[in-house]
Formats: sequence, structure tokens, C-alpha cells
Amino acid sequence: MRWIVFDYGNVLSLPQPESEVDEMVRAAGADPAAFRAGYWKHRLDFDRAALTTEEYWSAVLGRSVDAGEAARLNAMDVASWSHPDEGVVALLGELLAGGSGVGLLSNAPASQADGLEALPWVAAIPHRVFSGRIGLVKPDRAIYDHLARELGADPADVVFVDDRQVNVAGAREAGMTGVPFTTAGALRADLTSLRAL
Repeated sequence: MRWIVFDYGNVLSLPQPESEVDEMVRAAGADPAAFRAGYWKHRLDFDRAALTTEEYWSAVLGRSVDAGEAARLNAMDVASWSHPDEGVVALLGELLAGGSGVGLLSNAPASQADGLEALPWVAAIPHRVFSGRIGLVKPDRAIYDHLARELGADPADVVFVDDRQVNVAGAREAGMTGVPFTTAGALRADLTSLRAL
């Protein structure tokens, strides 16, 4: 069976709107540049479950953050990543309706995975692997091996779509077909050429 596996952020979802990042900055009373730098500096550790939600936001802000504030910021963060790329979601729907094997592989902390799974286009995907739930992150080889086991698939039968070249390369090194994402239209053409659509 051929499997099509999607990344989440910047593939199924649109990029995080700057206006919503600004809202988080204001809610935290933070310096905008420092907030943005800290957000990404500590993100991979959050994604691999090396930091709790409170520890992550404390690291981002450079001060102690309690559970209530962390939960508020986490909810705002999930909301900022909850805008679908309608073209990709439509393509996902076609694959599901056609009986294709479909999965999701995302670097996302467990607390955010819970929020994302409430979104209908995520809930529709039968096989979902989030880094924060297994303590592994892309582009480490182990997460792709875990994905293949989760699907019960030969890696050669997996097409993995991601917007980051390093993650596409990681999939290829694990024996999968890696497809770099740019637009929904280009992805449709790529999947058609691979006879995966």
C-alpha cells in the first residue's frame, strides 16, 4: 500500500500570522524581538518533550511562568497554527475519499497536539504521529523509522511531504520518497507524477 504522509505546520496549515504572534507578545508583556528569538530557540526541545509547557514558556520569556499563564499562551499558540491551507486540505480530502493511506508526522509538543487534533482536517487523518508524544523529532532518523512501524509500512511505500528541506532529506535517508512542499498546486502535480493521486 502506498502511504502519503503530511507535515502539519506550513503544509496542512498556513504560516503563523504575525498578528497572532504579536498578540502573544502583548499577552506575555514581552519584548517582540526577544520573544520571537526565544520561541524558536527552545522550540525543538519543547517538540521532543525535553521541556514541559511551563518550562518552555519560561525559557521563551526569560522569567518564571506558572501553569495558568503557560496554558493561556499555549492556547494562543495552537490557535495561531490552526489556519488551514484550503488547497492542501482539499487534496487531503481527495486522498481520504479515494481510500489512500494517509498519515501525519509533525514536530509538535504533546500539549499542542491535543489542541490540533480537535481540528476537523487533522482528526480526519487516521494515523497521526506527534514528536512530543514519542520524544523524537524530525529530521532524526528514529522518527521516520517510528512512523514506518506505526503505519506497518515499508519505508519505500511512504511519500513524505514537508516544507523544510532538512526534513525531506531525513525521510529520504530513511528510505522514503521525500517531497518538498511549496504550494498546493505543486504538491498535486508532484503526487500525480508519482502516481500517488
